[in-house]
Amino acid sequence: MRDEAKTLIERARALSPEDRIALVEGVLDSLDNTDPDIDQLWARDAIDRMTAYRRGELEAKELRDIVTKYRP
Repeated sequence: MRDEAKTLIERARALSPEDRIALVEGVLDSLDNTDPDIDQLWARDAIDRMTAYRRGELEAKELRDIVTKYRP
């Protein structure tokens, strides 16, 4: 973590609970902004995967199998 982030965290801890909540909400809102270029890449990838699935190059997997694989 950079020094600037550490300083901001220290300053945030000095705020009132209400102001800290507003700060957190503001930071989280800033993360919701999407990048159109990345969105386009994800859309292209989804189309490519669906096309490959329809051609029989990819097989579907059960959600429970995937969850089991990645659950600690």
